[in-house]
Amino acid sequence: MSYEVNTMSKIIIQKFGGTSVASQEQREKAALKVLEAQAKGYSPVVVVSAMGRKGEPYATDTLLGLMKNIYEEASPREQDLLMSCGEIISAVVMTQTLRAMKCQAVGLTGGQAGIITDETFGDTRILQVHPGRIKEYLAEGTVVVVAGFQGMSKNGEVTTLGRGGSDTTAAALGVSLKAELVEIYTDVDGVMTADPKVVPEARPLEVMSYSEIVEMAHLGAKVVHPRAVEIAMEGGIPIKIKSTFSDAPGTLVCDSSMILDKTVIKSDRVARGVAHLIDITQIKIDPEHDVNEAGFLSRVFRTLADAKVSVDLISVLPKTICFIVNDDSVNKTLQVLNHIGLKKQEISVTPECAKVSVVGAGMRGVPGVMAKVVETLADAGVKIYQTSDSHASISCLVMKEDILKAAQRLHTAFNLGI
Repeated sequence: MSYEVNTMSKIIIQKFGGTSVASQEQREKAALKVLEAQAKGYSPVVVVSAMGRKGEPYATDTLLGLMKNIYEEASPREQDLLMSCGEIISAVVMTQTLRAMKCQAVGLTGGQAGIITDETFGDTRILQVHPGRIKEYLAEGTVVVVAGFQGMSKNGEVTTLGRGGSDTTAAALGVSLKAELVEIYTDVDGVMTADPKVVPEARPLEVMSYSEIVEMAHLGAKVVHPRAVEIAMEGGIPIKIKSTFSDAPGTLVCDSSMILDKTVIKSDRVARGVAHLIDITQIKIDPEHDVNEAGFLSRVFRTLADAKVSVDLISVLPKTICFIVNDDSVNKTLQVLNHIGLKKQEISVTPECAKVSVVGAGMRGVPGVMAKVVETLADAGVKIYQTSDSHASISCLVMKEDILKAAQRLHTAFNLGI
C-alpha cells in the first residue's frame, strides 16, 4: 500500500505504546497510521515506547533484569542510561519499518529531539524543548521517530521521565511544535466508561474534557498519563486516544470550548466514567492525644513525605487520621509511624482495599450525586470505609473483594452503558 506524501504543513504527534510496536505485524499497522496521516496533509512526528512487556527481549523490565542479575544495586544514573535503551531500539526499528514501506524517516533519541530535563534520575521533569532539529527534518518531508520516555540534562546526562514518560514526551513535543493534534495509540478503541475487564458493558467515550481524563487517569484508568494531559491542556493541544488495530474514531480530549471534526463536548451527563484502583491498604491512626497537639499532624505527613511514601484519601478528625497507601508501601509506612513514637495500639491497618470512583465534570454543583453513590453501594451490600470528592469525582474506599460489584453497579446507576 502506498500513500502520496505532502510536504510539511500541519504537524501531528503520533505516540505508539509498547503493545503497538511489540511485533513486526503490529509495527506495520502502526506505520500505516503514520502514512495515512501523511496522505491527509500532516507532517507526523512519531513517539514510541519500548517494545513489549516484561520477559520479551527488549522490554524495559527485561533490560533492568539483565543489570540486576549481575549486581542488585545500581546507581540511578546508570539505571536511567539502561532504561533509555528500550525506546531507542524501538525508535530505530520503527524507523526501519517506515523505510521498508517507502517512507522517508529518521530516528532520534530524546536528547537529539531537543528534550532537556533536570537530573532527578528515574523521574525527571522536562525543563525545555528545543525542536529545531525536528523542524528541519519535517521541512524535508521526513517522518521523525522519537524515542519516548527520555531526555537529556544540560550536563549531557541521559535521563528518563518516569511512569507514562512516552505520553509526556508526545505532549511536550506537541506543545513545542504547536501541533494540531496529539494522537495516543493503544490497544483499545479509546477511553472507556470503565475497565471492560471489570464492567463488560463499558463503552468508548466520544469526547472528554481535560479535567475528566486527568481525574480518570489519577483514579485508575491507564489509557494516558495525567502529566501528559496537563502539559497538553496548558498548551491548548487536543489529544485523541485511538486504537492501532482498528479504525474506531477514538476519544477526543480537549477543552470544552474546542471544536474538532465538528465534535463538541456535551455536559448533559453528571458522570462520564467509573475508575478503580486495587492493592490498597487503609492506615488509621488513633493517637492518645488530639491530632493537632504540638505539631503532631505536620510531623506525621512530613516524615512520610521524607520517606517518599505517597498517601491518598486523607481524612483528619480531632482524634483520628485516616489515609491509604499502596500495598508495597505498608511496611515503610509502619516503620515511619513507629519512628515518630506512635504505639502499636494507636495504629490500625486494613489491607485488601480498593478505591472506586465516579468521574464527571457535570457533577459540579449538582445535588444528590453523593447520595446516589452511597445508595447504590448500600443496595449492593458494599461497605464504604472512606470517601473523598473533587469538582469532577467522588471516590469510595471499599474492600477489594467488592470492587467488581461496586464498579458494575455504579456504572449501571449512572447510565454509562448507553
